[in-house]
Amino acid sequence: MNITMGQLYIVSAPSGAGKSSLLKALSEQVPNIVTSVSHTTRQPRPGESDGVHYHFTTVEAFRSQAAAGEFLEYAQVFDNYYGTSRQTVNNQLAAGKDVILEIDWQGAQQVRAHTHAVISIFILPPSIEALSERLHKRGQDSEATIARRMRDAQQEISHYPEYDYVIINDDFETALAELASIFRSERLRLVRQLQTHQVLLNALVNHGV
Repeated sequence: MNITMGQLYIVSAPSGAGKSSLLKALSEQVPNIVTSVSHTTRQPRPGESDGVHYHFTTVEAFRSQAAAGEFLEYAQVFDNYYGTSRQTVNNQLAAGKDVILEIDWQGAQQVRAHTHAVISIFILPPSIEALSERLHKRGQDSEATIARRMRDAQQEISHYPEYDYVIINDDFETALAELASIFRSERLRLVRQLQTHQVLLNALVNHGV
């Protein structure tokens, strides 16, 4: 049996919009989805593990990989580098996995420049006030860092028109249902159904012929 080629997705959001929580819940609800583990030069936060949350690396090693063309996309965010391994993503897609790139608008633009076979989703907070409240409740950043994240959120949000889908994360369960519906409906597109059910479709069309 042929393995159906996976679909590549981009999911972006300003920090604090709930992107990571939604993607974690999505992976538990919809099968055959993987979120690409990015390489980063930032320091691990409490509870983060190398190879699980990120591939933590040095600036020198990151720049060497970037120069060798090993990243599908990479960007500098908050004084640190983030990048996605091209080979890892290709291997996951070839294995039939739907792959999510949890990246910002800069990375999204780079990916779109290389391939049009990508579906992009932008997650928005219900208000700027709600975004600020969520960042403070996380308790992970200093006031100075939160202030910078809020400033940068404006620029991040301004790029939402570049995306295929927009989800407003006001109620978590509603946003999760909307996100899951995108993945489920995309799997019903003709090109995916032809890959998955080619024998059945041919038999239905040619029965009795």
